[in-house]
Amino acid sequence: FTVVFDTGSGHFFLPSASCESQTCAKHRRFERAASPTAVDINHDGTVVDEGDTERDEVSVVYGTGEITGSFVRESVCLRSSASPEAGPSAAGCASVRIVLAHDMTEEPFGSFGFDGVIGLGLDALSLDPEFNFFQQLSAAGAVAEPRFGYFLSRVDWVPSEITFGGHDERRTESELRWTTVHRPELGYWQVKIRSIRVGGKPLPDCQDGGCSAIADTGTSLVGVPKGAMRGLHMQLARKVPGEPEQLDCRDFPGPDLVFELEGGILLELGPADYSRAAAVHVVQDSTKRAQVICRASLMPVESDPVLGGKTWILGEPVLQKYYTAYDFQRKSVGFALATQPPAGAPARAPAPAVVHI
Repeated sequence: FTVVFDTGSGHFFLPSASCESQTCAKHRRFERAASPTAVDINHDGTVVDEGDTERDEVSVVYGTGEITGSFVRESVCLRSSASPEAGPSAAGCASVRIVLAHDMTEEPFGSFGFDGVIGLGLDALSLDPEFNFFQQLSAAGAVAEPRFGYFLSRVDWVPSEITFGGHDERRTESELRWTTVHRPELGYWQVKIRSIRVGGKPLPDCQDGGCSAIADTGTSLVGVPKGAMRGLHMQLARKVPGEPEQLDCRDFPGPDLVFELEGGILLELGPADYSRAAAVHVVQDSTKRAQVICRASLMPVESDPVLGGKTWILGEPVLQKYYTAYDFQRKSVGFALATQPPAGAPARAPAPAVVHI
């Protein structure tokens, strides 16, 4: 199976063979009857008796979509050389509670090429620690340290990488700088923001120190609290000459967007990092004149009763520029400028990108 490693969620799900929708049919599906190691369970880990007609189910929301499924306990391996029958003691294997989805929304799963999602959030995002893949991998002694590193490639022909048990120094330009997770009891890799500056000017919304940000490998844009969205879009937008189809907005100058995190860590994004590649025609209501505008890769974040209304999301534009590392034991996130692989790197993803069950 192929999966997305998502630091913004806490469960491992795969489509079930019992799901016959068009959305599920686009993916490899888990055939429960074909596995000698899978055990049907309820959410609390109790084994489902053969005569039981009802089973526990869960619905999990992923951004714009949702999956619903039941549970199995199964041996999950990251290496093709490891056999699921070998159990959790084998290198790269762990016994994990998995959600087998019998229903998946068309948006967004119908447009994705991967089969499932492995959530790499902290324990609090999981129904139980046994649903947390990395927690189980660590408990099985399959990793040297309770830490993983994440490298996101800027180009499709160079594979992104995830390193379990530490981080890959070949993908960093400097030493990692660490900041403590803010409110780890919520389960997110959330960090405090000291300030945000646009073109050198502080963003008023975060001057009181009340802003925070979640490092989320499952988000393709920078998430902005809804109240600050319009203003930031205006500050980062640029008028450019030419026709949209002939332009790449990442080549045009613009103001820097700088996040200062607790610990003095600076995450600096230039227009090449935050801009959408495609420009757009915008017609002014008053003059009816069309202008060509370059926009930033932003998305609104709704106010949440738990997270509040000042939570940002550090998605793909940040994670392509900065290598990130996640320490389960110390509850901290490390940042360093990423080093992209040299030209001529292999075009296909390495074997660890495939999960064996």
